[in-house]
Formats: sequence, C-alpha cells, structure tokens
Amino acid sequence: MPGKISSGVKAAWCRIALVMGLMAGWGAVAGDAPLHEAGDYRLGPGDVVRISVFNYPELAIETRISQTGNITFPLTGPIAIGDLTAAEAEGRIAGKLRQGGYISDPHVTVVVSQFKAREVAVMGQVRNPGKYPIERQSRVLDMLAAAGGVTTADAGDTATLLRANGEKLVIDLNALFEGSPGQNPEVAAGDTLFVPKAPQFYVYGEVQRPGAYRLQRGMTVSQAISAAGGLTPRGTDTWPAPIVKRRDANGVEQETTVDGSYALQPDDVLYLRERWF
Repeated sequence: MPGKISSGVKAAWCRIALVMGLMAGWGAVAGDAPLHEAGDYRLGPGDVVRISVFNYPELAIETRISQTGNITFPLTGPIAIGDLTAAEAEGRIAGKLRQGGYISDPHVTVVVSQFKAREVAVMGQVRNPGKYPIERQSRVLDMLAAAGGVTTADAGDTATLLRANGEKLVIDLNALFEGSPGQNPEVAAGDTLFVPKAPQFYVYGEVQRPGAYRLQRGMTVSQAISAAGGLTPRGTDTWPAPIVKRRDANGVEQETTVDGSYALQPDDVLYLRERWF
C-alpha cells in the first residue's frame, strides 16, 4: 500500500506543476497575440488579422481570411496569405506593395486578433475548457498547458484524444506527466482532447466515514476501507465478509462476497458488515 500512496502523491504533484508552472507561458495564446509570439502558427480560413503599414495609417485594416486563404488589401486587391507564418504574410504583402509601385520600402505588421483556423478543443476536467490554437508541432501536453492544466481533485487518470477522422487514442496521464513520449502525441486541427472525471466507488456500513470516494488505479477493498477512515469498533473485514455490489452489462445488480485484496471497479458499492462476536 505505501507504493500506491507514493505513486498517487507523485502524480498529484505532477498535475499541480502542470497547472502552476506551464499556464503562465500560454496566457497569450488563448487570446489576442501577435503572430510573432505564436511561433510556427500558420494562418488559415476564419482567422481574423490586423494589418498595418508603418507611416501609412490609411492602409490599416482588420479582416477575416476567406475559405480560400485570401484577404483583400487596399491598393493591391486580393492577396493569398493562407498557410503562411507571420513573417511570410508580412513579406508577401510588402512585396505586393512594392511590385505595384505604391510604396518603395513598406514595413508591414500582421497581428492575429482571432485564432480560428487550426484549433483543438480541450474539454472536461481542465481549468479552462475551450478551443485553443495549435502550432506546427503542438502535442497533448501543450494543449493541456494551454487550458491551464488538469484539475487535480476531479480529473481521471486517463484522457481521450478524439481525432478529426474518428480515431480514438487513450492517454495515460500519469505516464504523460512522468515524461513518457509515447503518451504525448502530436495534435491536429479539429482534434478534441477530453479529460474525464475520476471514477468513484461507494462505501457504507461499518466504516468511520461512509460515502463516495475517488477510485485510484488498482484500488483494493483494504485500501478502500482505509480511505473511508477504517472500520468502526463493531465492523469487520473478515467474517462476515465484505460485500461488493456491481451492475452487470445488462444493468442487473450483482452481489459478491470479497476479501481485502479484491480490486474495485468504477461505481462499485462496498458494504462492510458488523462482526458477529
């Protein structure tokens, strides 16, 4: 049992670190942010951009990129900036202004006011659920950080990454926070990352604190009794044996007598009985 406790504490500290340590560096990404600060982010349909030209305030515009990746800019007309980075978009607009003979040495700035083109939805037990923009090589851990990290009290041990094509990947969060690269795949536009609520079990009868409790991975009856404060002076975990109530695949409740090593499952109801002597 000590091994289980230390593992749980370690996972909790990893989650706290994710919430406290990483969210600061992602604050700008969730709202308005210059493309320069968004790294490799590439513009796409639906993004809203603000464009300005130094010393030419009359050319400043805010516009949404069309489904074909184009914008309409004063003097030059349509310009394709879809799938370009900030620097590339600025360079293309400046080039059009030079080529047209409008401005000999234009200095163009592009700022994204709304990220819409490449987003991943992060849902469930995270601090700030919502849609977040992705960069060229964003991964699961990046998206959790963008959403402020998982909630340590309520989040389960696994998450589900639902791909836009319908594929599902199960992410082991404990392994992810311990640095396992296999649990940190890249994400893509249209993906959804869902962190479910932790499973629970219920315990009542001759225990100190009856009620609902978080079900830890591999939790046994003995550990469940300990989580509920231990047995009452009249309780027993040997004879009569504890009872676990569980619904089968058809929803029919089944009762099983168990010992302390029995592994509980989500939504199990554990009943501790009064000793006879």
